[in-house]
Amino acid sequence: MSTSLPLPTDVRLMNLAAGLLSLVFVVLVLGGGAWWVLRHPKFAIQSITVQGEVVRSHAASFRNHVVPQLSGNFFTLNLAQAQQAFQSVPWVREAVVHRVFPGQLRSVVVEHQPMATWGEEGGNFMVNEQGQVFEAPVEDVDIEKLPRMQGPEGTSLLVTRMYRVMTPLFETLDFRLEKIELTARGSWRVWTESGALVELGRGTEAELMQRVDLLLRTLPQVTGRYNRTPMALMGADLRHKDGYALRLRGVSTLAENDKNGLDGSRR
Repeated sequence: MSTSLPLPTDVRLMNLAAGLLSLVFVVLVLGGGAWWVLRHPKFAIQSITVQGEVVRSHAASFRNHVVPQLSGNFFTLNLAQAQQAFQSVPWVREAVVHRVFPGQLRSVVVEHQPMATWGEEGGNFMVNEQGQVFEAPVEDVDIEKLPRMQGPEGTSLLVTRMYRVMTPLFETLDFRLEKIELTARGSWRVWTESGALVELGRGTEAELMQRVDLLLRTLPQVTGRYNRTPMALMGADLRHKDGYALRLRGVSTLAENDKNGLDGSRR
């Protein structure tokens, strides 16, 4: 029969101290190794690769906007911050960033597709196909071919939708919309490429479409009475109940009160 005697207290304390020292040593070794790995130049970000349908974004733009915002190396780099850096590049709408061992960043980007210019003339703001306002050099696009949109802050989606609703309506008479505006009071107005201003007024989408439909259905009849074509239209005010007021090139006064409910307005 064997008997196990307890170790003296001082021996147990020595063993515990030795164990703690060993643990501290291991932690220091691992920490030093990790520090060496993280600080070693081999793991610095050495190259950046950009993929995607990049048409308007240039290498200089990525270099000037992205590189100054990157901090850390391959292991310590914050990918969320890197993504924001790529999305700060003009024309970049979305970016997804990946690490590629040992020292490369790869970003897949999607560019804005400009649908219209936004705001006052002379600015660099545009609206993309998703109805989002973004800022980029307008000289990179042929702005003469883009319509202009305008409205209070935060209304770009609404203005984009209304433009898409109105465009096919006006195209039935070969009118091309050059500008659409939502005023601060919630009233709509559009300009055609031929220079006509059409005041749509306030209302729901269905109500505005109904007013425009009345104008476009009856406009050839009205202009024909004055030996004009619809392209003679200079202005129309659709804010009248059951009718509208017109201004035509070469016609000083319109005074039509027929069954269509057409109102006259002085030029």
